[in-house]
Amino acid sequence: MEIKIINKSHHPLPAYATEQSAGMDLRAFIDEPITLRPLERRLIHTGLYMALPKGYEAQVRPRSGLALKHGITVLNTPGTIDADYRGEIGVVLVNLSNDEFTINDGERIAQMVIAKHETATFIEVTELDSTERGAGGYGHTGK
Repeated sequence: MEIKIINKSHHPLPAYATEQSAGMDLRAFIDEPITLRPLERRLIHTGLYMALPKGYEAQVRPRSGLALKHGITVLNTPGTIDADYRGEIGVVLVNLSNDEFTINDGERIAQMVIAKHETATFIEVTELDSTERGAGGYGHTGK
């Protein structure tokens, strides 16, 4: 699949690190370092704009290394970029650690996964078919 993209940053385009990678790294495109204090959230610019094909979305997800080592994650994970959005891709990062974390220009801050999706139509009914599980949820099967 080909996706049209504008890159206003001076960083390389997102790319797969390995042949079977699902996500591509997104990089910070910032004029000066940004320090996130504990529990602080910020929108981080990437300088990227794209046109996804109809029926596809881009999901913005945390990078596991940043989450494990520094407590940095994507706040609205997964963030969704719709096929009709033409603005700059931004990443909402939050610092869930007790320590400050500094983001530098060009740093890999999140990953982006391209995914196909369906468009649903709801049909209102008065009852649903029964299943073995029924309404059980929120840990109803135990530990």
